[in-house]
Amino acid sequence: MCRWIAYSGRPIFLDDALFTPENSLIHQSLHASRSVAATNGDGFGVGWYGEKPTPGLYRDIRPAWNDDNLRAMSEQIRSRLFLAHVRHSTGTAISRMNCHPFRHGKWLFMHNGQIGGFEHIRRELDMRIAPEFYPERAGTTDSEAIFLLLLGHGLETDAAVAFRRTVAEIESVMKAAGIEAPLRMTAAASDGAHIYAVRYASDGNSPSLFYGHRAFSDATPDGSEVVVLSEPLDSEAKHWVEVPDARILVAGQGTVAATHFAPAP
Repeated sequence: MCRWIAYSGRPIFLDDALFTPENSLIHQSLHASRSVAATNGDGFGVGWYGEKPTPGLYRDIRPAWNDDNLRAMSEQIRSRLFLAHVRHSTGTAISRMNCHPFRHGKWLFMHNGQIGGFEHIRRELDMRIAPEFYPERAGTTDSEAIFLLLLGHGLETDAAVAFRRTVAEIESVMKAAGIEAPLRMTAAASDGAHIYAVRYASDGNSPSLFYGHRAFSDATPDGSEVVVLSEPLDSEAKHWVEVPDARILVAGQGTVAATHFAPAP
């Protein structure tokens, strides 16, 4: 399964989170410890917020550990909020359009997990994407479909409601198609101000998710640092809180609020 990290706080260089920690995201792309797949080499992506309202985006199909451009770029770009993802394909093609994060306006989205039986209901889910968002369907993944469904369910107005409605709709389509394989997800979306993260699985066996108030580099922390991620960046247990299954997190400006998550038609 994929690995991802989302950061909000004082501006830091991207490589402080992507390369420097002992269990950095780049290390996880080769040696993930809390995933069914240790290697996540089917592409990567990073989206960051700077001075413009629309976030920057860099994605490629090469393994993250083997991209010199990613290393050079991350050493120079400083951001107050960014999302980064290393991909392990669950069956769809290895292509740039299938790499996370996905972008729409000021929004970024990334996902780890799988819609069970997606190949059997892909057409039905695509048909449920709102017409105004369907032209943005550039790839073939279930993750991109989830993002576009979220937008159609009001992500830009109320992220929590959009997640509840989207998951309910996907599970309804799966049930109608007689699919017994579960929907599993940890997903994150951001509007540049907050990070919205969901941990959920229809069988209760969701992918891992943690958060922490981690300070990076040698700068003195100012209390604004929040990291939401697939697995901890170091072995210090006191730095990290595991998010229970069926939770939605809202993180930003140094705070994290977690509430129960359940699909809601």
